[in-house]
Amino acid sequence: MHQDEADTDEALVAALIRAQFPRWARLPVAGVVSAGTDNAMYRLGDDLVVRLPRIPGAAADVAKEHRWLPHLAPHLPLDVPEPLGRGVAGEGFPHPWSVYRWLDGEDLFAEPVADLHETALALGRFVAALRGVDAAGAPVSFRGGPVATRDEGVRAAIRDLGADGTHDATAATAVWEETLRLPQWEGAPVWLHGDLLPGNLLARGGRLRAVIDFGGVGAGDPACDTMAAWTLLTAATRAPFREASGADDATWARGRGWALCFGLTAEHYYRGTNPVLAAVAHRTVAEVLADHRRTG
Repeated sequence: MHQDEADTDEALVAALIRAQFPRWARLPVAGVVSAGTDNAMYRLGDDLVVRLPRIPGAAADVAKEHRWLPHLAPHLPLDVPEPLGRGVAGEGFPHPWSVYRWLDGEDLFAEPVADLHETALALGRFVAALRGVDAAGAPVSFRGGPVATRDEGVRAAIRDLGADGTHDATAATAVWEETLRLPQWEGAPVWLHGDLLPGNLLARGGRLRAVIDFGGVGAGDPACDTMAAWTLLTAATRAPFREASGADDATWARGRGWALCFGLTAEHYYRGTNPVLAAVAHRTVAEVLADHRRTG
């Protein structure tokens, strides 16, 4: 998916474990099928998972997750990853890497939840709880600043996806330009997950149980964590999510802009390499444009 992507396989993982965590060396290694873009995952026995950054940009997330996940977890109403081991570059692999406790469940790419209204409430409560944790010392989230910083990439995606008929370029441009005129966040930075996509949400028994992949965790404008209203939810289930998350009008409007930004740029980048993520991105753009037609 990326030009600078590192190669990984089960033999590499087994070698890294033998060299750095010999207490787990006898456990079997098996690849995990995932539509994730920044990390490769491998089961280690029944209870553990190894997570290897695919690209240099994801390598810095290892230290961040080990530092902040134990701090955040006690405050959150859904399960989150528990780091158990922090590996270093070796055996020909160029990045730091992690061992986590395995969280049972299927991501929402693979297993739709039984009750989307219940899911909206649970996810909104998660967003509100995360935002309520003291953000002193928190790193800056990669989506924590103004969405206007993504203007060049968004306009390139609108141009190309409009030219081939994938999306209505005129409608997308109108929503994007409206987004750029919105008042910006003036409050103190708050904690964000930063990447609440269906692939980072785990269901068990048809119910949302866990949130994974905290590589984008950090502080900033709370708007980007409302993206789930358009990446996952429907017109009928956005209201309970919004109420549970506590998003005000301006935050909600900026969140819709972030959803449009994600949808356009992700589909533009991944449509030839990651069909699952590209499909989520395509749906997101369609939901944003339809929502804008309904509500203005």
